Amino acid sequence: MVSKKVKIVNATGLHLRPAGVLCETAMKYNSKVTFTTDNHYEANAKSVLSVLGACVKSGEEIELSCDGDDEEAALSDLVASIEGGLGE
Repeated sequence: MVSKKVKIVNATGLHLRPAGVLCETAMKYNSKVTFTTDNHYEANAKSVLSVLGACVKSGEEIELSCDGDDEEAALSDLVASIEGGLGE
C-alpha cells in the first residue's frame, strides 16, 4: 500500500465534474483507491457518490491511498491529475 497527501487546487473543490474525473482516473487501475479527509472521512475514489459525500473544499488536503498490483502507477496518475486541477 502506498499513500500521499495532496492539496485540492480546484476553486470549487470536488464538485460533480472533477469528482467524475477523479473516479474515471481511479477506475483505470485494479488497485483499491481511497482517500481520507482531515475530518477522517474515508471515500472510495472509484465512486462518485462517495467522493461527493466527502465534501472536499478548495485548499483542503486529502490523503490518497492505493493498494494493489498497480498501486504505484495509480498513485502517480491520481496525484498528477489532482495537482493538474482535474480537468478544470
